[in-house]
Amino acid sequence: MSKQYSPFSKEELLPKPEMLEIDRQKGELFIGIPKETHLQEKRICLTPDAVAALTSHGHRIIIESGAGEGANFNDIEYAEAGAKISYDAEEAFGCNLILKVEPPSIKEIDYINPQSTLFSALQLKTQNKNYFEALAKKRITAIAFDFIADEHGVFPVVKSLSEIAGISSILIAAELMNNCGEGNGLLLGNIGGVAPPDVVILGAGTVGQFAARSALGLGAQVKIFDNSITKLRRLQHNLGQAVYTSTIQPKTLQKALMRCDVAIGAIRGETRTPVVVTEEMVEQMKDGAVIVDVSIDSGGCFETSEVTSHDAPVFIKHGIIHYCVPNIPSRYARTASLSISNIFTPYLLNIGDEGGIENCARFDKSLRKGMYFYHGILTNKAVADWFGLPYRDINLLII
Repeated sequence: MSKQYSPFSKEELLPKPEMLEIDRQKGELFIGIPKETHLQEKRICLTPDAVAALTSHGHRIIIESGAGEGANFNDIEYAEAGAKISYDAEEAFGCNLILKVEPPSIKEIDYINPQSTLFSALQLKTQNKNYFEALAKKRITAIAFDFIADEHGVFPVVKSLSEIAGISSILIAAELMNNCGEGNGLLLGNIGGVAPPDVVILGAGTVGQFAARSALGLGAQVKIFDNSITKLRRLQHNLGQAVYTSTIQPKTLQKALMRCDVAIGAIRGETRTPVVVTEEMVEQMKDGAVIVDVSIDSGGCFETSEVTSHDAPVFIKHGIIHYCVPNIPSRYARTASLSISNIFTPYLLNIGDEGGIENCARFDKSLRKGMYFYHGILTNKAVADWFGLPYRDINLLII
């Protein structure tokens, strides 16, 4: 009888000891939310409902008194949700996990304990070297929510705030067009027997898409310009209807601007936003036309744009109304806060379930992408290149 050969070795056929799964140790988070001190910043990272969800999971939260007032959330709502209300900013900054919308000032970094974790925006273009040196000195782990990207490569917080900026740009333009101010008294809508207003949108990203959707919903005629054919095709598909699209060609763009009633700037660049509308183009626009330059956060795409504020948002140049306020979502602070909070809360719950930021970052690539400091070590190449600082790959530090 021939010998039978087995594809398995003798050792592989022997029974193995059963491996039992061991649950990771859950950790209690100690979260501090200080009041925003940056000029005209009214948003807050967590709503009372989010605080209630976190405290019900055993996490502790300290909120500085008045932190939610800008978004119309009062201290009583947060206290009833389980947070401790503090009248001392240093107490909120003394927690081991700090949530802020705007990055902390150098003075506020002094309040932070060594080895703490900071969640905030980074706003790279407004920072200086001292900021990063102060974080490194305190050995802080810092995560920028504007750098967090999910498994599909989407930046959830940036996308959400861009949606708000896109919609609000049209609402702002509609208000500026009336004749209570300097506008022509036009209604941004489609009235029977009246030609609809023309809206030109520069940029086919998220801001441009939601601006176009809002303008079309009101009944305006929309023209969209972008140098990316892929973005223009995707926008056409997402809108679900045919709209005028074009690459940015000076003569074609100038004709569209001469006829338009509203122009929205929604172009982003790698560093500064490229200027695609020259002063000569603006001079040939209709008197009383409205420019809303959403790109002003990174320089603006109209040559005539100048930074304004929520207190004095408008100026007129060459007969054209300019609205150039950075941080437009802060104008709708409650909606923006709800959006940020809804994105933050699952991350925080997951960090608690995984036993802390260290364990969570091992398994959550999106957190690693958002991390630009790990225990005082710079881990983001874009920041390092921008300021000429040394950095190390986060994947080599978190094993």
